[in-house]
Amino acid sequence: MNHRLPTYFVSHGGGPWPFMKEQYGDTYAVLEASLVDIRRQIGGVKPAAVLVVSGHWEEQELMLSSSSQPPMIYDYGGFPAHTYQIKYPAPGSPQLAQRAADLLAAAGHEVSLDPQRGFDHGTFSMLYPVYPQADVPVVQLSLKHGFDPLTHVKIGRALAPLRDEGVLIIGSGLSYHNLRQFGPEGRLASHQFDDWLQMVLKLPPSERTTALLHWGQAPYARNAHPREEHLLPLMVALGAAEAEDAACVYHEDEFFGHLAVSSFRFGEPVAA
Repeated sequence: MNHRLPTYFVSHGGGPWPFMKEQYGDTYAVLEASLVDIRRQIGGVKPAAVLVVSGHWEEQELMLSSSSQPPMIYDYGGFPAHTYQIKYPAPGSPQLAQRAADLLAAAGHEVSLDPQRGFDHGTFSMLYPVYPQADVPVVQLSLKHGFDPLTHVKIGRALAPLRDEGVLIIGSGLSYHNLRQFGPEGRLASHQFDDWLQMVLKLPPSERTTALLHWGQAPYARNAHPREEHLLPLMVALGAAEAEDAACVYHEDEFFGHLAVSSFRFGEPVAA
């Protein structure tokens, strides 16, 4: 792949939803279609690998999964028995893990490889619609504990060269993540915060970064993200394409009947 790939922040949905069509019906149909469309947006060509920054993995210092055959992590509770037998057998890529670690270390970040880390649902649930054959190598990158927005933008900046090497960078989280207010009581906060995100991401790049670094000042910010681990993957995706335009590639106003949720692409799609 000779084209620079865009980066993505995706709202990855709840738990193992792609494997629960019988229970959920068409609840996730719009999200699923947006994930499937990523293949078209990158020219219909498989990337060399996918680097996922998951909102479900945080460490004191950065870590990268480096197993050639990552196991599964069923990091959810209360779902049907079959969802604890799911396999997403995508290979890992020790080579990409090392390359990413080298880029991060060169930028001054403390980083280690984790040969035991498996795929959490922020990775396998989101990637299953994109690559259902699990035939693209996948590496996960943790968040850094403390959740400093600038640190995560800088992480994205350090990883930007991977885009020219055929690596698809995806930040996997949720644009609204307050599980205590995931019904009608979350409507106002999710819509107000989503409106702010949509506005900010249309700003010129330097203003956009500044605004996102101060996301806590946004309307209903802490209602939308009492704990920001599902927002920080956005900062990495932004940092890796910081000078490029953003586009909303998924949006619903009535997710689960009430919530506004969105996903974004940074950079231009790749012509087929």
